[in-house]
Amino acid sequence: MGFKRKRRWHCLPGQQPTEFDKKVLFWEDRGRLVPTRDLIKTPEQIEGIRRAGVVNTGVLDEVAKHIHAGMSTLEIDDICMDYCKRHGATPACLGYEGFPKSVCTSINEVVCHGIPKATDILQEGDIINVDFTTILDGYYADASRMFIIGKTTPEKEQLVRVAKECLEIGMEAAKPWSFVGDIGNAIEKHCKRYHYGVVRDLCGHGVGLKFHEDPEVAHYGKKGTGMLLVPGMVFTIEPMINMGTWKVFIDGDDPYGWEVISEDELPSAQWEHTLLMTEHGVEILTY
Repeated sequence: MGFKRKRRWHCLPGQQPTEFDKKVLFWEDRGRLVPTRDLIKTPEQIEGIRRAGVVNTGVLDEVAKHIHAGMSTLEIDDICMDYCKRHGATPACLGYEGFPKSVCTSINEVVCHGIPKATDILQEGDIINVDFTTILDGYYADASRMFIIGKTTPEKEQLVRVAKECLEIGMEAAKPWSFVGDIGNAIEKHCKRYHYGVVRDLCGHGVGLKFHEDPEVAHYGKKGTGMLLVPGMVFTIEPMINMGTWKVFIDGDDPYGWEVISEDELPSAQWEHTLLMTEHGVEILTY
């Protein structure tokens, strides 16, 4: 005797399936991974996430005004904390699974989750990723930017540029009623043209009502795989692009066990946006 597979997608009780429901069920009936209804944000929730995105953008704009050679990454943390407090928001990173600061500051070969320190002083030629997540009125928005400190090498400049292009190409590939794998496939193809490595151990993610939600958004893979993308979903794309191998390790000198470093200790770059899927493509919520 066979067992009927439990559906992920449920129509609203007492209502006939809408055209939207039918589209989702079409793919689920063909064995594809579809979102659960709670991943589809309501208009009210979207506006809340949008407001959080405005503050999150403001935090990174404030960092951009002040970042310079000779400052410590702990000073960047102070800038982020101060801006959050002045705008009634909370940094999601602070205390998250033991993370000790409000922002991730990842310099050169640190791929992500770099911890701000008084002893980490920015030098001419460094590249640094500043990654911040805002909680405002219970809603989350998440973004990161790369900063080049002064003048750097052509190789690092290219890495930073290509990483940003990977984000843009990933956003272009994210279409309504397509699949998460389409995003990763497009990013990986672009990255390979430069013989860079796309980090596989970390990924983008759903966001909005929690820090991390479904779906996981890998930055490599095959078209037509992964979760179905439908209007109303909110997620990040945040490719981590290494100058060399895609492989990474956790810094053994980090007492918190957070800092991720490229295995060959070559530089890494990352850009990130929080995105709303609409009927026409993605809308950036973290400008």
